[in-house]
Amino acid sequence: MTAHALVVVDAANVVGSVPDGWWRDRRGAAERLRDRLAATVADGGPVAGVPGGQGEVVLVVEGAARGVTSVPGVRVVAAPGSGDDAMVDLVAAEGAGRRCVVVTADRGLRRRVTELGAEVTGPRAVRGAPGGAGG
Repeated sequence: MTAHALVVVDAANVVGSVPDGWWRDRRGAAERLRDRLAATVADGGPVAGVPGGQGEVVLVVEGAARGVTSVPGVRVVAAPGSGDDAMVDLVAAEGAGRRCVVVTADRGLRRRVTELGAEVTGPRAVRGAPGGAGG
């Protein structure tokens, strides 16, 4: 395995896991998640169980959140169609030879990425810390 793990975050699934009004501003909700993840990375904290500095965090957005841009510490990938398909493609293309963790509660996606060798954890791994994205 290489030194840096790949952490793929299902933005729609994580944002949708808490009924906090995200549906009124999907892009804003995805940006807030991105910013929490970036702050955790900047502080050297763990993201989805991957220690700070040891992982590449990729936030996959779809639909109304496609306009969200990357920031230092978090690469944003806008799915051209299905977010699930984009995450599977990302794991297949970039997850080989290193630890790969996908953050989602979607059962179908969980099955598809574990078949490729990825680990899976739920949204609490990035939403659980009060005011943060630590896990």
